[in-house]
Amino acid sequence: MSGIYFYNTETNRKEEFVSIEPDHVRMYTCGPTVYDFAHIGNYRAYLFEDVLRRYLKYRGYKVTHVMNLTDVEDKIIRKSQEQNCTIFDVTKTYEAAFFEDLDSLCIERAEHYPKATDHVPEMIDLIKKLQEKGMTYEKDGSIYYRVNMFKDYGRLSGNRPETVQAGARIDADEYEKEEATDFVLWKSRKEGEHFWQTELGEGRPGWHIECSAMAMKLLGSHFDIHCGGEDNIFPHHENEIAQSEGATGERYVNYWLHCRHLLVDGEKMSKSKGNFYTLRDLMNKGFHPMAIRFFIVASHYRTPVNLTMEGLHAAHASWSRIMDFHGRLKEIMQNDAEGRRSDNLDEERTQCLQRFKEHMDDDLDAPRAVAAVFDFIREANKIMDEGPIAKIQAQEILEALSQIDSVLGVIVEEEFILDEEIERLIQERHEARKNKEFAKADAIRDQLTEQGIILEDTRDGVRWKRR
Repeated sequence: MSGIYFYNTETNRKEEFVSIEPDHVRMYTCGPTVYDFAHIGNYRAYLFEDVLRRYLKYRGYKVTHVMNLTDVEDKIIRKSQEQNCTIFDVTKTYEAAFFEDLDSLCIERAEHYPKATDHVPEMIDLIKKLQEKGMTYEKDGSIYYRVNMFKDYGRLSGNRPETVQAGARIDADEYEKEEATDFVLWKSRKEGEHFWQTELGEGRPGWHIECSAMAMKLLGSHFDIHCGGEDNIFPHHENEIAQSEGATGERYVNYWLHCRHLLVDGEKMSKSKGNFYTLRDLMNKGFHPMAIRFFIVASHYRTPVNLTMEGLHAAHASWSRIMDFHGRLKEIMQNDAEGRRSDNLDEERTQCLQRFKEHMDDDLDAPRAVAAVFDFIREANKIMDEGPIAKIQAQEILEALSQIDSVLGVIVEEEFILDEEIERLIQERHEARKNKEFAKADAIRDQLTEQGIILEDTRDGVRWKRR
């Protein structure tokens, strides 16, 4: 099948994608740490992964997708201590909010959402395998991974184990250091922290071991694709490779795909700078979630995205062009008039689908794929402006749009029921125009505009939409 090329972070080049099992892709993506509302930068990664998942299905693959939920970790524990509650009291609120956001952005659900707290036995088994191979050591009740015991350490990030000094270790779940460092697999119990009573002693797992244990349980010890944001490359994904391959002795993942950061007005998001946005923040500013989705998915995942209010408004305008085109085709389907068939339109549709596939095959080149869609919309509108097209041709175009949207996921079927007063005003305006009472017709249009109803006079009749 394939013909699809992805940029593999591990090899630093584009490679043709070949799945381990024919027609079946097993994929793991790093999910949220559910201690707060996810910010819009997090959704840059989740939307990239959603488009990847959707495109693999578009190309005929069955996809088994696992996204973890980190529900025990330093930040969660700190928050539970601040609020004097359990870690589960903290995580249940933000876990529910995460799934609400997925639905708002039309992100397809993964097949599995394993929670770290449900898989502690698997983590212990993995740690024991590493202990048996002499790849760990204990210090003050905590168990650490010996980075210099794994000869391939650094092949993903370039941070080589030679930099590790004797006794250099890190206990925090996350850290930002350029050098490789021995990392914690099991943390000994601390006062006031949630803990498990296990054969390793009282304590809890480190962050890195969680993903390896859950991925290998649900996808096997060797699977196709692992994704995340570029900030996951080191130390998290590097450590995943070391502990997974150290335990099994076999390759962990074939293709590593990472998306670049989302910036806000050219800067990294920060609450102190006042440029920190959740999805809910942007929706409260009046942005449609599909316009937000379009803004992100229309960019290339390996290019940083700079979020600005102007950019979001432009994305809304572009998304509206797609929705207006879709609406125009739906109206043709409901119209009684018989139209003509255009050979040029058939050719434009075929070329659009072909170009869309070619660009997406090339490392998910969404900007060029979306450009091909807009080229088609422009040419199709020109042809339709020349006269009505046949319903069957409108249906074929709608089917092509549906295929494309199975990847982009931005077309929403929003049916609004107009109340009797608005219906009466639209009809009254229509009669006024027929009677050439244009001042009256304009006044009714203004009245409807104030109520958020936008009218568009087209060759096919009056179209309306809510502002």
